Amino acid sequence: MRPHDTSAGGRGNKIDQAPVSGLQAQGGAHARKSLSDTQGVFVSGAFGALTQSAENRRRMLDVDVRVGDYALDNTRALRGAGPSFLDRFTATEVPVDDSPDAIRSVLWAQTDRRYKRALEQLTAVETNVRVKVEQEDKSSDFAKEPAAKATEPVAPLKVDRKAWEQRVRKFTAPFARYGDMYEANAFFLASVETRYYVNSEGTTLQTSQPSYRLFVSAFTKAEDGMELPRYESYFAVTPEGLPDDAAVLKVVDGMIADLKALRAAPVVDPYTGPAILSGRAAGVFFHEVFGHRIEGHRQKREEDAQTFKKKINEQVLPESFSVIFDPTLSRMGNTDLVGAYRFDNEGVASRPVTVVENGVFKSFLMSRTPIEGFPDSNGHGRKQVGFAPVARQSNLLVKVKAPLSHEALVKALIDKVREEGKPFGLVFDDIQGGFTLTGRTIPNAFNVLPVMVYRIYPDGRRELVRGVDLIGTPLTAFSKIVSADDQVGVFNGVCGAESGGVPVSSAGVPPAGGGLSRRRPGGRGAEGHEGRAGAVDGAPAPRVP
Repeated sequence: MRPHDTSAGGRGNKIDQAPVSGLQAQGGAHARKSLSDTQGVFVSGAFGALTQSAENRRRMLDVDVRVGDYALDNTRALRGAGPSFLDRFTATEVPVDDSPDAIRSVLWAQTDRRYKRALEQLTAVETNVRVKVEQEDKSSDFAKEPAAKATEPVAPLKVDRKAWEQRVRKFTAPFARYGDMYEANAFFLASVETRYYVNSEGTTLQTSQPSYRLFVSAFTKAEDGMELPRYESYFAVTPEGLPDDAAVLKVVDGMIADLKALRAAPVVDPYTGPAILSGRAAGVFFHEVFGHRIEGHRQKREEDAQTFKKKINEQVLPESFSVIFDPTLSRMGNTDLVGAYRFDNEGVASRPVTVVENGVFKSFLMSRTPIEGFPDSNGHGRKQVGFAPVARQSNLLVKVKAPLSHEALVKALIDKVREEGKPFGLVFDDIQGGFTLTGRTIPNAFNVLPVMVYRIYPDGRRELVRGVDLIGTPLTAFSKIVSADDQVGVFNGVCGAESGGVPVSSAGVPPAGGGLSRRRPGGRGAEGHEGRAGAVDGAPAPRVP
């Protein structure tokens, strides 16, 4: 079978014929319209058998209307009212036929509906402002940005579906040889999302992003009933960027060996002491502990703990550490970065943002929602189709001056174990995901969910253990980081938060420190922000004693 080509020729020009501009509504309204045209191929298998094979195409329209002015508009949160889920998901299906009249009717109907809803919201906001005491953060509700114009060609989606049907059978067949494997799946997902964006400030964008993903997962159970998972995932922007069959089958053999070893591994009791975070654990650690807490909109919301709001120009990491978010970086080494993009979901050009420089906290990630001291976007207003954009993470890069070698880092861990009189230290080698809580009225904590953890004894012996969660509070965890190694790696995943799921990456050398807590989890781990997404290369190896 020939590779499937859905490049669709001049489809983008036909969509442009529909009246997606002319957005200036009455009463000083600002409007944006984003049409997402996604083509996809999905193939899955389990235990050597094909379970699903399908193609799809979908067009979704997002319309956002703001009324009022830049200082005060209808999107301002109603103080004392609690979160509202009435307008949480606003996307509408659009015909996939290139019919200007059909598309036009949906565009105008949605614009009218959103405009009327915005007027109702503005009335409630103005009343709320009058009856409540003046809020501490006096920043505007919306930031002005210059108009941007860019047009990318529509990327083709080239997939040999029959070949991938054979591959998912091949990748999952080895698990069927073992009666103690309770689940074994492989998922292949190829897609191209072409986004057409216009707003009433004059921005017109056409971007097209292909992605190719492969996930392999399996789990077994220990004799005591504890569920033990293993996950591997790969991401690329071309089919050729995914590993070949031999490489995947070698990883599958490793997963099987890991699961068999985990069944026999001892359970760790609750423990606080020295540890090294290597592989994907380091990427998730920085993402959960730090990344979510420096998203700009959280510094403005009453319900958020605002952990780092008053930490600007204060030291939060060792002087050798810097942290940059750079969505302009599309590749590191041989690995594509899923958190890369040219323009965010508010039409603002992406750019690198240094948030920690030489250990000192410098900046927040910003959407077009200003906060005190940060009036402008820095290209991080992101969302899933149908959700309202907020400040979100992109490519998180951790850089360290004069990192240790991995061998030196392990030696430092053993020295710390001896110094503190601990029976062992821990190495977190791989994870299944993580989640974090940033609210003001609930514990301001994080939880990284590891699957491969080793005890390192004072004599250097290494022992696989199971039943561990990595938990803690952000400021305490950061204060314990002391060093990092020189093994750069990449974590790719999908992060879920209030603006839906967005692709993110973490790369660089993570930290090392002391005094993180580990507890025994209850049952199968929650998937949290990252779910089962991960990176084949893992992430840098920090030590967190």
